[in-house]
Amino acid sequence: MTQGTVRWVERGLPGPEELRNNGVVKNVGEALETPQGVHQEEHATGERSTRNRVARSILDHGPSTVTELAGRLGLTPAAVRRHLDALVADDVVEAREQRVYGARTRGRPAKVFALTDCGRDAFDQSYDKLAADALRWISERFGGDEAVVAFARARIAEQAAAYRKAIEAAAPEERTEALAKALSADGYAATARSAPLPQKGEQLCQHHCPVAHVAEKFPQLCEAETEIFSQLLGTHVQRLATIAHGDGVCTTFIPKISQATHHATASTAGRNPA
Repeated sequence: MTQGTVRWVERGLPGPEELRNNGVVKNVGEALETPQGVHQEEHATGERSTRNRVARSILDHGPSTVTELAGRLGLTPAAVRRHLDALVADDVVEAREQRVYGARTRGRPAKVFALTDCGRDAFDQSYDKLAADALRWISERFGGDEAVVAFARARIAEQAAAYRKAIEAAAPEERTEALAKALSADGYAATARSAPLPQKGEQLCQHHCPVAHVAEKFPQLCEAETEIFSQLLGTHVQRLATIAHGDGVCTTFIPKISQATHHATASTAGRNPA
């Protein structure tokens, strides 16, 4: 779950998955067991569904006035304004002056509401397909698997500059946690925890992967990421699971770092499971 999605859910607004599907709206949280709680949950679900329809209508028809939205959706202008206020507050839509072509009439131009970049990104995009096509083209034109590996390593190395600063500023026993926080800032929703016994070490868990669909076709992305974790933490690490391969969480095992290991530079990293 991305940071934007978390923020939307916390406010009771539709997240990206909900906006993509106009017919299905997920309930956030469980309804209270009391009748009043059930009614409140049903009301909240209806609000999210209608808000979803408002955003979808703007996507389908372009920047729209309150009157246009009310007519298309069968709502009162007051209801439309209420939902628009919530969508504006969450940076899903923004208000603009309506463009006037030809001679201006008297009075202020009507206000229209358009999707922001954040709002547009909540709907289906072709970024994953574009990225996969680009990597396939690189592979075919510039050296096959080696070219993709070189790209994957260069990409994660650029990201890792910020991770390195966070890790170097942390005490040795807190470096996995520092890496998790740095990854979370990039949208990976990462956590660090002690590995289950009898393993001695920690597990780095990434609950979201922004490139999972592309990594499913090009596991070199996961392998390069595992390599950079090893370099940053100064120890051999092992990738146990990946979202790209159908697991619920990307999990990396990081053995307990001894003082001797801490000063050594790791030369290998666990391979991404096939």
